[in-house]
Amino acid sequence: MERNTKTESKPKVIFIMGVSGSGKTSIGQLIAREMSLVFIDGDDHHSPANIKKMSLGIPLTDDDREPWLDRLNQVAKHHLNLGCVIACSALKKNYRDRLSHTIKNEVQWIYLKGNYDQIFSRMQGRKGHFMNPGMLKSQFETLEEPKDAIEVNIADSPEVIVKKLKDMLEMKGEIGVLGMGVMGKSLSRNLARNGFKIALYNRHVKDSEENIAVDFKASYPELEQASAHDNLKGFVHSLEKPRKVLLMVNAGPTVDEVIDALKNYLDEGDIIIDGGNSHYKETNRRIEFMNKQGFYYIGMGVSGGENGALMGPSIMPSGDKDAYLKIQKYLESIAAKDGDQNPCCTYVGPQGSGHFVKMIHNGIEYAEMQLLAECYSILKNQGMTNEHIADVFEQWMEDLESYLLKITIDILRRKERSEYLLDQILDQAGNKGTGKWATGAIADSGEPATMIPAALFARYLSFFKEKRQKAALLFSEEKKANNVTIVELKGAYQFSRIINHHQGFSLIERVSTQNDWKVNLSEIARIWTEGCIIKSDFMKSLVKSLKSNKSILFDDQWNSVIKKTHASIQSVVIKCIHSQTHIPCLTEATNFFHGFKTANCSANLIQAQRDYFGAHTYQRKNDTSGKHYHTKWIK
Repeated sequence: MERNTKTESKPKVIFIMGVSGSGKTSIGQLIAREMSLVFIDGDDHHSPANIKKMSLGIPLTDDDREPWLDRLNQVAKHHLNLGCVIACSALKKNYRDRLSHTIKNEVQWIYLKGNYDQIFSRMQGRKGHFMNPGMLKSQFETLEEPKDAIEVNIADSPEVIVKKLKDMLEMKGEIGVLGMGVMGKSLSRNLARNGFKIALYNRHVKDSEENIAVDFKASYPELEQASAHDNLKGFVHSLEKPRKVLLMVNAGPTVDEVIDALKNYLDEGDIIIDGGNSHYKETNRRIEFMNKQGFYYIGMGVSGGENGALMGPSIMPSGDKDAYLKIQKYLESIAAKDGDQNPCCTYVGPQGSGHFVKMIHNGIEYAEMQLLAECYSILKNQGMTNEHIADVFEQWMEDLESYLLKITIDILRRKERSEYLLDQILDQAGNKGTGKWATGAIADSGEPATMIPAALFARYLSFFKEKRQKAALLFSEEKKANNVTIVELKGAYQFSRIINHHQGFSLIERVSTQNDWKVNLSEIARIWTEGCIIKSDFMKSLVKSLKSNKSILFDDQWNSVIKKTHASIQSVVIKCIHSQTHIPCLTEATNFFHGFKTANCSANLIQAQRDYFGAHTYQRKNDTSGKHYHTKWIK
């Protein structure tokens, strides 16, 4: 359901600040009238003693000011319901902190900025005011310019200033998107289409990145109400408090650079959301760092690619639960919807668990893609055309439906100038790092998730095109036909997908337990049923399976399928070995399964070897005490 885009958002308390003579009262009265707010002149709340000192040209001390600041703080709180504009010099940061005590997120600062000569000439023309113009110099010396204010140049006319301020205050963005790459643009349009007032930002780089946000806003009618920026301070100050900034920049050092620049303009309680593919350990570090600075940081996995981001992605946020609740409505509104029309977005857990789960999503995706590539390779080696292979895969869609299978059919059928496009594409597969990170996490956790590394290394091997061509000539020999049947191959594919998903979810469960994240596997499966690259009918069935069994292979429904298709995977692997067909993931699926169901394996020999050369000790089968033994092997 779309939200009402006409709803206005404006701060509840507006403080107009600046040195005496900058026009606080005049601008304050005008903006209050324009926005139908109560106007309060801070000077009216000075004590008689303060007014007397100032009229005598004696500067107020901090002790003089404290009761006055506290009084204005109470006045501001009293007017929170209807809103107000308060004119107050508030020259120091600690004065402003006192004025906004306990209501910081309800306050917007406006700083009327001018130079000494400009304001001095104004003050000389003022009559009947208790402020002595001679005190202006001390005010400029005291002034600590705010970092969190809307800055206004007093050289403009009051009418121009008020019009600009009214537009900025009434058009406050609910959430800002920083980074106008493909994903940032798609998520921005998604947010705007769902009725949220947003602010857009892209850096300004002369001759290469100029007016990116402005031009993007002008290109789509749904962005009419958005504000576009290439000035970071203006972007941040265009957002309502607590500010919510969605980072859509490249993972790595760029994220830290952006955070370092952003935090100069943020207030306590503001929220940064990292929607890129950051490493979860980096997210852990950033959460800890930002929390110490008084800010919230959310690590958010997003799956679905450009189209998913635009039409509805699967979203995996994590970090502080209270911060998530403040952004929940935005994320759930733009997320894909599952079969029951619930958003494919869930709070994953603390720390960087959201980015971890997204990383494993990508690892499962690597293996799923490799499995389809291996099935294609087997059928291609048997002489099938791309169209025939597409027909086979389309038959599989009847009971093995998945997004990746569907797009593979489209790819196989695509032609350019009467030739299959796929046959023109160089056989070197790239990767952007998440597969490598997932493989590292597998090694760190000790979980035997073998198919993700197999898929990753298959991509690595593909890249050595020249060496593969040379080896093909060097080791050429007559290859036997594989003679794999369609029925066998379908069974092997189904078997391997079950193993792949078992490994992926088992890895999430293990690392979740190690970090005390308490990730709900069934809920993760649910948000992966739509909007993401690995969505499938199989995933939909796992929502129920993972409620009662954290291990897919111990679920009756799937272990029965494994038993039925085991003969198929064995036959396919054997035939492919004989025909010298490279099938790393199909092979690894059966290797893992054979190891997984081996009650007594050969690791006893490895333990003996380790003890022999390194005195690493071993345990005995008939001793359940946990005692470790060492044998003096060399007599």
